[in-house]
Amino acid sequence: MRITVITPAWNVARFIGATIASVQAQTHRDWSMLVIDDGSTDDTAAVVAAFDEPRLRLIRQANAGVSAARNRGIAAIDGAAVIFLDGDDTLAADAMARMCATLGGADAAYGAYCFTSEDGGSIVAQKSGPFPAGDIIDRLVVQNLFANGGHMLIRADALRRAGMFRADLRYGEDWEYWCRLAAIGRFAVVPGAAPLLYVRRRGGSAILSQGTERSALTPCLDAIFANPAIAGRVGAGRRRQSEAEIDWIIGRELLRHGRAGEGLGWLRRSLAGRPSARRAVLLLAAHALRLLPPRLHGPFRAYAAAGSHLSD
Repeated sequence: MRITVITPAWNVARFIGATIASVQAQTHRDWSMLVIDDGSTDDTAAVVAAFDEPRLRLIRQANAGVSAARNRGIAAIDGAAVIFLDGDDTLAADAMARMCATLGGADAAYGAYCFTSEDGGSIVAQKSGPFPAGDIIDRLVVQNLFANGGHMLIRADALRRAGMFRADLRYGEDWEYWCRLAAIGRFAVVPGAAPLLYVRRRGGSAILSQGTERSALTPCLDAIFANPAIAGRVGAGRRRQSEAEIDWIIGRELLRHGRAGEGLGWLRRSLAGRPSARRAVLLLAAHALRLLPPRLHGPFRAYAAAGSHLSD
């Protein structure tokens, strides 16, 4: 199976070389890679152009955002399946092979991933499941199950049926797209806890800049539930549960930014909207953070100044 890797890239000159090298190292050899330089002002394009790799193609465009960059890549795919790999992340060497072996008759296959430090030298959190398989739309509209598209292999025909990414969404645009994909297709889960994808957590990531703003998250949620293909598939209470999930994310991020008073309020609001024993325990722990050593702060661990990273 030929796989097209679509990589949107904006000012990632420090990291894009490692991203490309991780694709070159794949044990699955039938691939092509499209790097869409979205108006970078650093040496991103020069780093890509320096690779002597016939399967690699650089496409340059004026800055238009990550969705527009992905859409530019979709228009140029030449494979039977697609991976959306961010320009600062890396794949495990066997990622393509494992996803291909799992795909079978499904429309997409995905599996474990982890977050690394900004320099890529250490793992700060790992997500190894269990993940839902088959028809996952009812679960997905409540919680985004994916770090990004790097640990997901999508059939090109399913991608075309789902359409393009929405360039008008500035945050959560990938979640909205995965929901559209899940509304029309079925997902297979790659077995095993070994990560397919290493997500580099950087100080400038969107979760740091927008994860505490309800206004940044609401348009994505509106787009998901305004879609008739999705709304007709999920339970009536899912919107409320999705809002509670967003409230939890806001509360967690506020705590990690040192704004404990505000954060605890959002966590309590979330628990009221979507009660669970696990989150009740986490809320109690959040109230006691000052009494606990930092190593026990778990998902509420404070961000460092510029090199902070997310674990949840």
